[in-house]
Amino acid sequence: MCLMVKCAICVHLIYSDIVQKCREELKAIRETNPDLKPTLAIIQCYIPADFVSTQIGLNVMQICLPRQCTEDEVIDEILRLNEDSRVHGIFLHLPQSFLSRSVRNAIKPQKDVDGVSDLNVGRVVLGDQRDGFASPVAGAVLEMLARHGVYLFMAVLVGVEGPLKATIQCLLQNNGMMVQTCQWKLLLFDIEIFCNIIKNLWSIPCVLDGSVIPNHSSYCQFVFCSIYLLFTEMFVAVVICQHVVRSSTRWIQEQQYQPWRLRPLKLQPLSPVPSDIEISRAQTPKPISQLAQEIGLLPEELEAYGNTKAKVHLSLLNRFQHQPNGKYVLVAGITPTPLGEGKSTVTTGLVQALSAHLKLNSFACLRQPSQGPTFGVKGVFLCFNLHLTGDIHAITAANNLVAAAIDARILHEATQSDKALYRRLVPSVNGVRCFSPIQMARLQRLGINESDPSDLTPEEVRAFVRLDLDPEKVTWQRVVDTNDRFLRKITVGQTQFDIAVASEIMAILALTDGLADMRARLGRMVVGSNRNGQPITADDLGVTGALAVLMKDAIKPTLMQTLEGTPVFVHAGPFANIAHGNSSVLADKLALKLVGEEGFVVTEAGFGADIGMEKFFNIKCRTSGLKPDVVVLVATVRALKMHGGGPNVTAGVPLPKEYINENLQLVADGCSNLKKQIQIAHLFGVPVVVALNVFKTDTQAEIELVCRIAEASGASAAVQCHHWSRGGRGSVELAQAVKKVASQKNNFQFLYNLQDSIVEKIRTIAQKVYGADDIELSPEAQAKIDYYNQQGFGALPICMAKTHLSLSHMPEKKGVPTGFILPIRDIRASIGAGFIYPLVGTMSTMPGLPTRPCFYDIDLDPVTEEIKGLF
Repeated sequence: MCLMVKCAICVHLIYSDIVQKCREELKAIRETNPDLKPTLAIIQCYIPADFVSTQIGLNVMQICLPRQCTEDEVIDEILRLNEDSRVHGIFLHLPQSFLSRSVRNAIKPQKDVDGVSDLNVGRVVLGDQRDGFASPVAGAVLEMLARHGVYLFMAVLVGVEGPLKATIQCLLQNNGMMVQTCQWKLLLFDIEIFCNIIKNLWSIPCVLDGSVIPNHSSYCQFVFCSIYLLFTEMFVAVVICQHVVRSSTRWIQEQQYQPWRLRPLKLQPLSPVPSDIEISRAQTPKPISQLAQEIGLLPEELEAYGNTKAKVHLSLLNRFQHQPNGKYVLVAGITPTPLGEGKSTVTTGLVQALSAHLKLNSFACLRQPSQGPTFGVKGVFLCFNLHLTGDIHAITAANNLVAAAIDARILHEATQSDKALYRRLVPSVNGVRCFSPIQMARLQRLGINESDPSDLTPEEVRAFVRLDLDPEKVTWQRVVDTNDRFLRKITVGQTQFDIAVASEIMAILALTDGLADMRARLGRMVVGSNRNGQPITADDLGVTGALAVLMKDAIKPTLMQTLEGTPVFVHAGPFANIAHGNSSVLADKLALKLVGEEGFVVTEAGFGADIGMEKFFNIKCRTSGLKPDVVVLVATVRALKMHGGGPNVTAGVPLPKEYINENLQLVADGCSNLKKQIQIAHLFGVPVVVALNVFKTDTQAEIELVCRIAEASGASAAVQCHHWSRGGRGSVELAQAVKKVASQKNNFQFLYNLQDSIVEKIRTIAQKVYGADDIELSPEAQAKIDYYNQQGFGALPICMAKTHLSLSHMPEKKGVPTGFILPIRDIRASIGAGFIYPLVGTMSTMPGLPTRPCFYDIDLDPVTEEIKGLF
């Protein structure tokens, strides 16, 4: 009896030690994570485990399956628990017949607190349990040996099978023991006979059904204590609870920011440089899941679209809410030629140089290209320029749903009585009539406090059912993501079309900071006015919830990679000449958290600095609250020659000789535009690094001239970039300059105060940014301003819709035009997006196709499925 008492005391001490340690660890967890509740999910649970968990302070989730449940039903329940972030451990308390290999391996290894999955058993075999768990019984065996100070050279396993046998055997072997196994199957009444045999055999300790039998015969009674005390279900339960606490601790560690383990891809530059598509096809990208893991994304934060792109969940912002932001770099440009000057390629080259060559965390944030210019002028570059993850299609569907809702409402109000409208808008379902949530919101806006449809007066019913939209004052237009000039104004139903990327919903996607904010912005969109001049919104139409559903996936940025395997977010694609021209706030915010405090996020603003950069500062930064550290201003010798008086540059036409041969005078004269764009950046208090995108026709004298003039004009640095021919290595000098300048403090400021009048804000942009003498408002524009002021929209920022081919409204005026009056033809309001946008001159929101569009060269090989005609 004395030995049994001693053993009982020993077991109790071990039990108490584990319970106390778990309590202390839980207390530490709750001090730093008060909202976290470590939870054990037990499938067909049992009372002792619940009792132990209560002592420790764990939550227990009990799932009782029916006795007749199938293996598939068990696996379905396990898979559900795997994806439940509230659950930190899963324990299967099921009959042995249910514990098949498929069932055991269905448990996520990090939640397998019973150590039964093949992966966790394999980790024990390899001696690596950092990320998994060993069987609680096996762990207890070693604990008992250690507590008794027993050092074993040889052990025999008796009556132990399956994963437990492999786990105990490997744990003992990893502790320097020789292990023999025995296939005897013993019942409890056989134990005393077995112990008598052991007394007269070799002095070899045994492990019987997971219980330790020491090698001294006087310890026979110890066996019974071990079996009935040490390895009761309660003791196993406390070890399982200990594993749950460890699992929750590991979960907390996973949620914290982790250093990047980025493995760049090697790029082999060739001379002569192949076409872009040949370079792209020669490189094998990393699986997107691998890239995500390298930059610290969790598997549950990724939603894969094939092998090379994935959506990233916005929950990352909550996980990293206390993580400091990295450096914020904006890439803008001088006034471009119709061919573009390579802002996107400079952005890509810069992040490749930062990450792959300087070993600094960096992220590029780019807009998704519209299919309009893709099939018009620019050409196609694989999925990046095509459907990608369908965001633009979602915007098109949402936009046109609003248009359809407008037309349907006007039709039904014109053809039905108040009573008939009310009956159809609030139908009886199963004998019950009730307002939908969005209809209740409309009642509140109308000042009607009733919730029962039968309680409304006839006057209230009329106010509720009649939006009374004036067809002449509907401002909402349909969209399509194709350059189609004949849709600018068609005669059927007086309908007009914009290109999809000019939709207010695209602007909302680019400026929102989350699902709730996006839904609220969608609801505030003004689609027209009623006959009394009051604005009608998407909320009034009752369509807001449906729009949010269409946009729920589009709000997630798309993760891709550069040729050198560095990360890129592609998200949103508003044009800069007819919208605000920047990628999404959400992509920038996610990237700024991911790169860490010493990292860099490089985002691009469309067209010249006078358009994209000005809107980035005055609209995007106001919305996001983010402040840029440096502007990279992209210039090319080709564009500078054009601004210096060179011949017109036309897409699809060979360049005139002036752009191929050295001409220092044209370059020097054209640098006036470069100087002006540097000055525009300085208006906002942000330093400038000029990146000269070098073409093969540029001469060294021209390159050096541009860099000298740029630095003399106030640029903090001016460097030549060879990323087109050398990849990231060709932009290392730029990366070094950006790193240096970004570390310096700046005095970022907005150009105007939101409380300034609409006219004054427009005039400020026209004079200080474009260089106009003044502005001229058409009567229609003035009437719109008066109306917006009356409706309380006057304090919104301004988004100018202006040609990108000149600082002025006249595309043919190059360099730095002066002495002009900026004509404001019309003014529209994007209330959901949060800005007023004036239309300057003849600016159109629906581009047209050129004489020879790029689609002439695009085709599909039906055998290989490769796209032909890519650039």
